[in-house]
Amino acid sequence: MLYQSLLKTLQERNKLSTSELKKVERVQKTSVAESLPQLLVKLGLCSESDVADAFVESGQFEKVVPEQYPLERQLPELVSLRFLKNYHVIGLGVTDEEVFVAMMDPEDAFTINSLGLMLGKPINVKVGLLSEIDAALDVQYGEDRSKMDKLIDDLAIDDLGEEDLEHLKDLASEAPVIKMVNLIMQRAVETRASDIHIEPFEQSLKVRLRVDGVLQEIDAPNVKSTAAVISRIKIMAKLNIAERRLPQDGRIKVQMIGKELDLRVSTIPTMHGESVVIRLLDKENTVLDFKALGFAGRHLEQFIEILSLPHGIILITGPTGSGKSTTMYAALKQLNTPQRKIITVEDPVEYQMEGINQIQAKPQIGLTFASALRSIVRQDPDVIMIGEMRDLETARIAVQSALTGHLVLSTLHTNDAAGGVTRLLDMGLEEYLLTSTVNGILAQRLVRRLCPSCKEAKLAEPELIKELRLDRFANKPEITLYKPVGCVACSGTGYRGRLAIIEFLPMTDPIRKLIMAHEEAGAIQKLAVAEGMQTLYENGLVKVVEGVTTLEEVMRVTTES
Repeated sequence: MLYQSLLKTLQERNKLSTSELKKVERVQKTSVAESLPQLLVKLGLCSESDVADAFVESGQFEKVVPEQYPLERQLPELVSLRFLKNYHVIGLGVTDEEVFVAMMDPEDAFTINSLGLMLGKPINVKVGLLSEIDAALDVQYGEDRSKMDKLIDDLAIDDLGEEDLEHLKDLASEAPVIKMVNLIMQRAVETRASDIHIEPFEQSLKVRLRVDGVLQEIDAPNVKSTAAVISRIKIMAKLNIAERRLPQDGRIKVQMIGKELDLRVSTIPTMHGESVVIRLLDKENTVLDFKALGFAGRHLEQFIEILSLPHGIILITGPTGSGKSTTMYAALKQLNTPQRKIITVEDPVEYQMEGINQIQAKPQIGLTFASALRSIVRQDPDVIMIGEMRDLETARIAVQSALTGHLVLSTLHTNDAAGGVTRLLDMGLEEYLLTSTVNGILAQRLVRRLCPSCKEAKLAEPELIKELRLDRFANKPEITLYKPVGCVACSGTGYRGRLAIIEFLPMTDPIRKLIMAHEEAGAIQKLAVAEGMQTLYENGLVKVVEGVTTLEEVMRVTTES
């Protein structure tokens, strides 16, 4: 059977489930115009890259990368552009003996035979990604315009009155607007973005993606389509499109290029329309493993040891976007055994975990962290996770829970581990309660990880080694550092992915004495360092010496210089 080896490979690589295979086979019976590989991508069951890689593995085809597509057209004029675009095929070169082409579906016998008859030569087929083939065709045939530009041409928008809601709903349901929004989301997934920012201004609509913690601008729809694009997102998130004066929050569940995505949508009113931020939660790419997150050595041992205690409070601190939630879920995964009952109260629930009872806080109906916690204690849990300690009432209930034999995990917004102590005291929590319940405080930041494909080694200057005392973290006099270069794998940034740099402050008796004496955070930090705590900056330098990040990245996210 045609495509049998492709499907087998996709299933072996866990890219296609049995139920998804049955779904695509049902659709294929009614869709004769598209081949099975095209349907796999169109239905969002697999990414273009998944299909291409499976063809390479199952059929011994060679894969073409974007740099290998010629800028000039290679095939004679008798092969029409319409034919090439319909069947997603592009010429790579012609010799006296054969013709080289790249195809999205290298097992498409009709297209291969048609080309062979037209050109009178054998066809040597390689595999390419559908989007890359179409983009290369645009370059070869002088139509080098972005997909977004073409969609804008297809969208007939007059100056739209804000009050014309029915017209707005109709526009938001039109194919060009749907394609625009899908294209933005697809681009975000392909670049591994964590957030999409859609920001309306007087003369333009800006779209930016946050990739590895850094914002970068991409092609945006025309400013005239602002209302329609934002309405489309609000409809998908089940928000009220008539309400533009108040902030709104919603969720979208979508399957795209082979990934099941959970999108959190937030809108706020601005001067020129509503600003939308979409947080992408990719379950497949979320690694809940301490070592993969950047934990190592003494830090990891201490944190695991504290987690194993039967009761007390563990706090994770850091600014927004520092990976606190991911570390929290990694800790819950570690604790999640049949012998423990775990209940969480979160706002919002970011990742759903099997075996854990998760509560979504809803302040508008009175279900706050504090009110939920009062009921949670009566549910006989072993472990309680609080999304964030925002007020004294929540902190007091957490302390009472810890005193009555529960293990409590929570987050705080502070700059360092010692700052977590003073923050709780500033809230009004009594120092004797804090010292008797808090087991340890973890502070963290995220730094970009150097791309392993293109990072470049260089010997560190002796002056730099002396100034930063890098020899503390190396066993040899010569230290090799790495710098970002940029390649296809990392989209030219030199970085791919992120990891945590951390400091962990265990609650020892000398530190308890300082807290009881109302000492400042600086004194607590100084004593913790004397007791062997590695600061965020020092842990960052360890990662620099190990060659996984750069000094610039560590400086960017820490306060020390």
